Amino acid sequence: MNKEAQDILNLIPEKAREAIMKESTTKIKSSVIKGYDFNNGVDYTKMFESYNACGIQATNLGLAIEQVNQMIQWRSSNEPTSTSEETKYTGIDKEARCTIFLGYTSNMISSGVREVIRYLCEHKMVDCIVTTGGGIEEDFMKCLADTYVGDFKLKGSELRDNGVNRIGNILVPNDNYCNFEDWLIPILEKLYKEQANNKTIFSPSLIIDRLGKEINNPQSVYYWCHVNNIPVFCPALTDGSLGDMLFFFTYKYSGFVIDIFSDLKRINDIAVGSKKSGMIILGGGIAKHHISRANSLRHGADYAVYINTGIEYDGSDAGASIDEAISKGEIKPECKAVKIFAEASLVFPIIVAETFAKNEKLASKL
Repeated sequence: MNKEAQDILNLIPEKAREAIMKESTTKIKSSVIKGYDFNNGVDYTKMFESYNACGIQATNLGLAIEQVNQMIQWRSSNEPTSTSEETKYTGIDKEARCTIFLGYTSNMISSGVREVIRYLCEHKMVDCIVTTGGGIEEDFMKCLADTYVGDFKLKGSELRDNGVNRIGNILVPNDNYCNFEDWLIPILEKLYKEQANNKTIFSPSLIIDRLGKEINNPQSVYYWCHVNNIPVFCPALTDGSLGDMLFFFTYKYSGFVIDIFSDLKRINDIAVGSKKSGMIILGGGIAKHHISRANSLRHGADYAVYINTGIEYDGSDAGASIDEAISKGEIKPECKAVKIFAEASLVFPIIVAETFAKNEKLASKL
């Protein structure tokens, strides 16, 4: 080996050391990573409080809890009420300084998260809801018949032969849809007659409110939305079993009209007329985008919590990042919004426990 080659080899340890052992020149000013110590016993409140410093998605869950608690505090704030310009908008609780928008996909109602959402509506802890067609019908169907725990691996063809529908690991007998049709059609007939006789044109939110009244069951999310005057928007009302029933209905009663545009104006007015705005969105699609677009008309929400497993690299709204939402004016740049990369049934009950339920008197507008 010649001298030049030997000199190069002698340099390698020093260069490697320089690469690996580079000194830090900036002192990090943030919390030290530390998890919960179970030697202190099982204390769920302290355990969840420790999440902020745990790292990974636990930190995002801890930050989301803080964000929702800020919504609640602002919602019950003694700050001055809306300006005269803002008070011209109708449909919101004038005492609510922060309007809380809750959005969720249908699987949340199919699952036991339904009861968590019902609790929020029963105590009037949210101000405005956006969901999908399945997110409406599944609530009423559960008032009429039960759904069951199944398995993700059950064979679809065998379930089909036995008249059972699978939603993930949730089983819905076909009879549930038949019960739903038997209950729904007479109500649609009433609405049709009111349209014909009184020239009443129903929007999706008014139909949902009416169904909540008709079900008259305190187990229903939308019963409590009716009782507590919480508007529920569903731009995709026809996407699901409810749409099937409307389709069948038109063969007997032609000319039934549903006014989507008035709901668009109504939710936009709610957003624009809000002193502060907070978004809690479980999943993506219409539930996420409809709330976000309404808030873009007020230059973005002041608080935001996203819970979904979507990634931004396919360009879908479900996976759209907080920074993307800021670029569209859906979230204010100064908002410390949080996205939790998780399946919502795992984390949303924890968030509700550590926010709305823990601060029930403060959060409730009853």
